[in-house]
Amino acid sequence: MATEQQEHLKIEQLRSQSADEIEVIAGREKENLEGWIPALAGEAEVREALEKAFDYRGDVTITRKDGTTVEGYLFDRRSGNSLGDSFVRIIPVKDKAKVNVSYADIAALAFTGRDTAAGKTFDAWVKKYWEKKAAGEKNIQIEPEKLD
Repeated sequence: MATEQQEHLKIEQLRSQSADEIEVIAGREKENLEGWIPALAGEAEVREALEKAFDYRGDVTITRKDGTTVEGYLFDRRSGNSLGDSFVRIIPVKDKAKVNVSYADIAALAFTGRDTAAGKTFDAWVKKYWEKKAAGEKNIQIEPEKLD
C-alpha cells in the first residue's frame, strides 16, 4: 500500500511541474578514469577495463606482452568468445594508421590522456542554459567548448 501511495505522490509532483523542470533526469555516474591503471589479473578484468577504455574520451596506453607500447585513442573493440579472438582498434598519437591489438596480447593498460569529456555532462549544459535564461538572454545557444 505504501508503494502505491508513493507512486501516486510522484505522479502528482510531476503534474505540478513544467516540462522544462522535469526534462532533466538522473543518468549514470561517470567514473573519473584519468590516470587509472587497472589490474588485468584475469579475463573478466581485461574485458571490463577495455570496455571502460572504449567509453573513455582520452588517450590510453597499451603495453603488449612483448614490451611494445601503443598510445592513442581506442575507438573500437570487438569482443569474441576468447581473449585471442577479441581485439581493440586504436588510432595512435604519432601515426594515423589504425592499429589492431588482440586482448590476449595486452599486458597492461593505462588511461594516460586527458579525458576531453570530463565535466561536460548534460547537467552542466542545462545549468548553463538556465543561467543564461535567468539573466534574460534571448535565442540562447550553448556552444561546445573548444578542445586543446
